[in-house]
Amino acid sequence: AGAISLCRANLTTPMNTVLFVISKLVGALISPESWLVLGMGLGLLALLRGHLRSARIVLGITLGATLLLAIFPLGELLIRPLESRYAANPVLEGVDGIVVLGGAADRLKSDLWGQPQLLEAADRYTAAVELARRFPQARVVFTGGGSRLGFLSGESLAESGVAQAFFLGQGLDAGRLQLEDSSRNTNENAIYSLAVAQPRAGQTWVLVTSAFHMDRALREFAGAGWPELVPYPVDYRSGNFVDGIGWDLAENLLLLNIAVKEYVGLTVQAVIGE
Repeated sequence: AGAISLCRANLTTPMNTVLFVISKLVGALISPESWLVLGMGLGLLALLRGHLRSARIVLGITLGATLLLAIFPLGELLIRPLESRYAANPVLEGVDGIVVLGGAADRLKSDLWGQPQLLEAADRYTAAVELARRFPQARVVFTGGGSRLGFLSGESLAESGVAQAFFLGQGLDAGRLQLEDSSRNTNENAIYSLAVAQPRAGQTWVLVTSAFHMDRALREFAGAGWPELVPYPVDYRSGNFVDGIGWDLAENLLLLNIAVKEYVGLTVQAVIGE
């Protein structure tokens, strides 16, 4: 049956770690809920200082923004163009390898309960299993260590452990599975998985990730030196904007956060030329 190939890339540098921390801090600052909390904080500060007019203005704007986000799925308007850039269910004649990006599992809960606990992006895992069954000779390369700051200390579990349990539990031959457990973001996914997969000229490799993330992922993989990959987008989040109008602050904020993060990531890529 073969054995699982587990690869821990030794390509991380102190500068990569610094950039990783900065990206997490910036991500927290640009999130919509951070601005809502900031608005409430500024309003409270104005009240405490006796600036009633300023407090009314700031709190009024914050309340209005909260109501707007709670009722209208603005994130859908932003995320739909990202998800429409590549065709769903592309026609595949033959596949030599499948690259699956992490970010679809709760590592801590999986360890706590002793079984894979998947998140909203679980389609990344299930689509990879489906492709592996359709193309029984294809290798499956999973890339994902940890994307949280706690991963720096080594105390958090790498997502590759969850992926291993899931894929083997679905009947995937261990000899076909290769795990990369050091990457912390998409850039490192691309670099480290290339070292693991070592694709040869003429081979067909498929990239599986969320539809909203596919454009940025393909740019990172091309910049890392990967040959052309076939995009296989999954985990669609957008739907009918009108049907989404209602009251769902949590879901609307989640979609808006995802969209903002992707557009910021694409802008950074364009600026630095990757």
